[in-house]
Amino acid sequence: MSKQLQVVDLFSPGRDLSAYIQTVNSIPLLTAEEEKDLGHRLQDQGDLEAARLLVLSHLRFVVHIAKSYKGYGLAQADLIQEGNVGLMKAVKRFDPTLGVRLVSFAVHWIKAEIHEFVLKNWRIVKVATTKAQRKLFFNLRGAKKSLTWLNGDEVDAIAADLNVKPETVREMESRLSSNDAAFDGYQDDDEDSASYAPVHYLEDQRYNPASMIEADNTEADASSRLQAALADLDERSRDILQQRWLNESKATLHELAATYGVSAERIRQLEKNAMKKVKTAMQGELVA
Repeated sequence: MSKQLQVVDLFSPGRDLSAYIQTVNSIPLLTAEEEKDLGHRLQDQGDLEAARLLVLSHLRFVVHIAKSYKGYGLAQADLIQEGNVGLMKAVKRFDPTLGVRLVSFAVHWIKAEIHEFVLKNWRIVKVATTKAQRKLFFNLRGAKKSLTWLNGDEVDAIAADLNVKPETVREMESRLSSNDAAFDGYQDDDEDSASYAPVHYLEDQRYNPASMIEADNTEADASSRLQAALADLDERSRDILQQRWLNESKATLHELAATYGVSAERIRQLEKNAMKKVKTAMQGELVA
């Protein structure tokens, strides 16, 4: 077997996927004793050749697992390659003294790498971010193959089975039912639908020179009108508004009442009347 494997590099599928699959299926399987011996060589001696033989003899299982992920629209070669990464991680952590065959141990690592690849590449925007959503992503797609939108009982049943909240099931169902949209629309879109492309409403206007000048002018104009409105007030009303609204350290009604020798209720009335005059003056300037 070693002589055959020396001339074959099978850690990454090439362009001819059929030839790759045919080749990995032709690699002999290891017996339990051979696998145990190679595991000890790797664990005790750091024998990289033993690791290579363990990986190569299990590549057929990666292909078999990767085929179950065909429904995600991703290249089979990419799925296999990611699964091979998981297989290598499993071989690195394989302990032959536990009496467990490598294939049983490696399934978790192979699927974990493929899952991560699917979640990152199935959509441009991540469809699953939390642990609960990642669990739902794969289970809910399988459950919905024979269903339209889930009813309340179905949502509750899936939530109970996967130990997640019903709201999480609804959210993931909505994400799975949506599609990616081209940023600037598709060439064959009609004019009405193309006008709703993200490019038309996701543009960042914060640093647009015209918008910045407009914002500065608006702020300066509002400040000027406020100062003019305050100037028309009597000194006491202007001081009350200044201390209640414009100073960094705000005065209380009782503090101002003690300053002017009136009740707190009177200060509140003066404040209300002054605010009304300022508002009326500023609105008058706007109309003008």
